[in-house]
Amino acid sequence: MTEPEWLSPEQLVAWTRLVAVVELLPGALDTQLQRDADLTHFEYFTLAMLSEAEHRSLRMTALASRTNATLPRLSHVVSRLERRGYVRRTPDVDDRRAINAQLTDEGWQKVLATAPGHVATVRRNVIDALDDRDTEDLRRIMAKVLERLDPEGRFGMTTGPM
Repeated sequence: MTEPEWLSPEQLVAWTRLVAVVELLPGALDTQLQRDADLTHFEYFTLAMLSEAEHRSLRMTALASRTNATLPRLSHVVSRLERRGYVRRTPDVDDRRAINAQLTDEGWQKVLATAPGHVATVRRNVIDALDDRDTEDLRRIMAKVLERLDPEGRFGMTTGPM
């Protein structure tokens, strides 16, 4: 058995800081969204993905891919959002076997009302700590990591310059 290639001290610090951000940031986002909008971060992310889609509608399978959710988890969340009047499910007009999730007018209004507080939280916890060069570095670094984690582009993120 060969010896693993251990991280250098500098790499270890970078890695542990990334792990800390990955662990802490979702809680900060969830706390604000639940307090201000009575939504989890995943519920808001689901609504946001629908708000950006053509006709504010996506097949459930495409929405699951964009949110990195299993279909059962997404179905459960969409059911909760349906009960609140934010989303409706409809048969796909091109394939009656497929189901679409569509943002309702009430759901669109919820996204519009929730987005400013969410953006303020993102700014306070991440963006405002960075200068322009840091932001460019973060964009560039995350593109490289996403190329490895999401080579098929399921999240719909572009890796090139924006």
